[in-house]
Formats: sequence, structure tokens, C-alpha cells
Amino acid sequence: MMKPAGQWAAADAAREGDRQPLFAALLAARQRTLALLTAYEQALGPALQVPFSPQLNPPLWEVGHIGWFQDYWIARNAQRPLGDRADGDAPRPAGRLPEADALYNSSLVAQPTRWQLPLPDLTATRAYLEEGLRETLVLLAQTTAAAADLYFFRLALFHEQMHAEAATYMAQALGIALPAALPGAVRSGLPRAARRAQEAPPLHLPGGAWLLGYERPGFAFDNELAAHAVCLPAFEIDARPVTWERYLPFVAAGGYRDARHWSTAGWRWREAGDFAAPRYLRQRGGEWQQRRFGHWRPLSIAAPAVHLSYFEADAWCRWAGRRLPTEAEWECAALTEFPELVTTAPLATAGNGRYEWGQVWEWTASPFLPFPAFRAHPYRDYSAPWFDSHQVLRGASLATAPEMVHPRYRNYFTPERNDIFSGFRSCAIAG
Repeated sequence: MMKPAGQWAAADAAREGDRQPLFAALLAARQRTLALLTAYEQALGPALQVPFSPQLNPPLWEVGHIGWFQDYWIARNAQRPLGDRADGDAPRPAGRLPEADALYNSSLVAQPTRWQLPLPDLTATRAYLEEGLRETLVLLAQTTAAAADLYFFRLALFHEQMHAEAATYMAQALGIALPAALPGAVRSGLPRAARRAQEAPPLHLPGGAWLLGYERPGFAFDNELAAHAVCLPAFEIDARPVTWERYLPFVAAGGYRDARHWSTAGWRWREAGDFAAPRYLRQRGGEWQQRRFGHWRPLSIAAPAVHLSYFEADAWCRWAGRRLPTEAEWECAALTEFPELVTTAPLATAGNGRYEWGQVWEWTASPFLPFPAFRAHPYRDYSAPWFDSHQVLRGASLATAPEMVHPRYRNYFTPERNDIFSGFRSCAIAG
């Protein structure tokens, strides 16, 4: 039986609703972007200078890119009414910032080059964002509620929310404090269920035919399409992501020094970084601490393990005699209704009965590949360039905007990434 989508109502409204929820979501996304920008300015000064990293973008480039993306796909896009059938390469007028394409087009400007560009200063960048949003909302008010007409408004919304979450990862990496009142920031406190995660027994699903992918009307990312049937054998899966209480014995047992538990690529990554424990963790006086936005705090061992690479998740599973779920298994479990509904803090944990998710992105065993009948949407660089080199994650994190929290959404990163808010759950190995 399928669980009604009420627990991800904000995501459904963003994908399928009319102009009113979309208008509100665009405003909320921009409020979060500007609040993050203010936090960065307070920590770094108006130049927003940070050390080069292949995992980061310069903060000033990042926010300018958000404004450019919205302008490029909405105000400057004459084919906007065609929705996902538009030609993404169609000629466009220059727009309010004539040099914007040369500065902010991520398809053309390589990541290392972004650190050397003559970017507009912070005041000009804020004005660029403000003027662009104003025009976007005017155009939205003049647009019909047809799915095709709203496609690029939704795309710009989700794009901005993704970059806000990326800015949160960057703040964690750089030790930048984020105010508690930051819209959409990492939510504090642990859901009640996380404190008793060990009490939750694994879930047993009977398998069978499963429709993998997004099949509802409205907006879908191209890599979620086309929904197609897959055959799942019966499987057992954790009801909740693996906690620190389950993960740390692997560390204590010398798991980071034992190549037997790692894939060849994973061991190469571990040796190159000389990792002895997960990122942002340390031991002091026999107690584990976790660095959160520049401050070391006692580690809550009942919380989901986080900031783990795919390699670490896979190594733990090998050590524990378990395995990562496929994305089809994860999605099936997330959308199957279970009894004994657990009540948790709103937005902190999504769930459908006893299967809980939404605190950490969860690595799966599935490489990021196109579904059968895949067709690239106008923003062609969203999915296609990353097939085969990335790994699928499902769920959401505590830094994910509510409009992005959807059980069909496919996130994807390269397997070494441990700066993101990523964890995992495990499955039994069939005997």
C-alpha cells in the first residue's frame, strides 16, 4: 500500500501546485540565500574570500550564479512556455548584466577558473539578485498555471535551494557559524526517534514489481524519468539510518586501518587522505566530539552517522556483514506504508510508519545512471555529464529545504565526498 504524500506536501506543492505556493517558495528560497550571504559576510568580510578547494565555489561566485541562473532560464528565455521541450541552447538577449554568461555559466566556466574571475562586488551582486527576483515574480504573475509554463520557475526554485544547501556544507567545512534563526538552516535538536534508534527492528519487505521513478504530473527532474517497473526480491532494510552507536565500533575495531573491509577504490581514498576516523570527529579524554560550524560539541551517539563518504558506508557494511540498499529498495521502503506510525519533529524526519528518513542523505549501492527512455531536459548539464561517475543518494538532510524533501528525488555525488550531510542505512545480505 502506498503512503499518502502528506509528509512531503511542500515538495508536492512545489512540483505540482499553482502559482501561489511557487511564489511563496521563491521568496523563501531567496530569504535563505540572503541570510546565508549575511552570515558569510559577517565571518569573512565583504570580499568573501576563502581558500581554494576543488569541493567549493567562491561564495561571491556562488550567489551571483544563483541570480544568473534565474535570469538565464526565465527572463532571458523566449522558449520558456515550452517547458522541458524548450531548446536549452536557443539564443538569448544579454540581460541586465551583459558579461554574466562569461562569469556565471557553470557549463562554460570551469570550477578552478571561478576563483580568478573579475566578479561584481557584494553590493552589486545583491542588487543583481534583487532585480532578478523582482522580474521573476512579475513574470510568474503573468504566467498561466500550466505545467509547461511553470517548468522553469520550478527549476530556478530547486536550483537555488540546492545552492543554499551547498552553502551550508561550505559553512561547515570553513567553520562559519550560522545563526539559529537562519531560514532553512540545519535544525537543532534530535528527533525523539533518533534517541531510541537502536530499539527499531529492521523492516522486511516482500519484494515484487516496483515502479521506480517519478510518475505524477507536474515537474520532474530529467533523471527521475521515465518511471519504469523493476523486480525486487524480498529484502530486509534498516528502519533508520545507521547511528554513531552502530558506526563507531567499526572505528574502534581498527576498521580504518584494515584493507579487508574496503573496496580497492575506497582503500586508495582512505590511504591518500590518511583517514583514521570520519570527518569532523575527534576523541578527547575518551569521549567523541563533533565539529559543527566551527565549534566542537559532544557527539550524540544516537544520531545518524554523518559526513561519511560512500567508501566509508560501503566499508562499514562489509565489516558488519551487511550491504547498502539499491535506490529501488530505498524508494520502495520509503513509499510502502508500515503500521505503528512514529511521531517525530516536523521536517526533521520524514517517514511512513516505521521507515524514517530525512536527517542525512543516504548513500545507495546504485551508480548514477539514466533510467530507460531518459531524455535530457533543456538544462542538459544537470544530469547527463555525471552519469557513471557519481553515486545515488536518497532522502534529505537537515539542511534540505522542505520543497526538496521527496522520496523520488535522486541526489548524486562522487563517492569520496564526505563534506556533505551524508550517511547511510544497510540491508541484510540474502542467504
